[in-house]
Amino acid sequence: MIEIDAASRLPPFEQLRQQLVQQIHGGALRAGQRLPTVRKLAADLGLAPNTVARAYRELESDGLVETRGRNGTVVRLHDDDTERAAVAAARSYVETVRRLGVPDEHAERLVAAALVAAARRPPGD
Repeated sequence: MIEIDAASRLPPFEQLRQQLVQQIHGGALRAGQRLPTVRKLAADLGLAPNTVARAYRELESDGLVETRGRNGTVVRLHDDDTERAAVAAARSYVETVRRLGVPDEHAERLVAAALVAAARRPPGD
């Protein structure tokens, strides 16, 4: 059961996101299980659809769910800690370059150049 606290300092999308993360990691939501549609969950919780959509986008960015178009949003649980850490690092990078005002295309080129440079370095450097 998801509850949104209007008096909380956390915005509603973050409350929703955190509760869904807990349900995924706690096993209440299993891999492959469909989440309610954005409109249905928004109506059930008394939230704007954009609020629910943002929570779903954040979960997708974290690699916990995937959107399958007309087939909805489903839980995509990875037991791989390495992938989770990589997703978190990528998200942090995106937040940083956006805060700096770096255009997405340039940020992608920076990552590609860093990967090439890292591949050329001897191991252990």
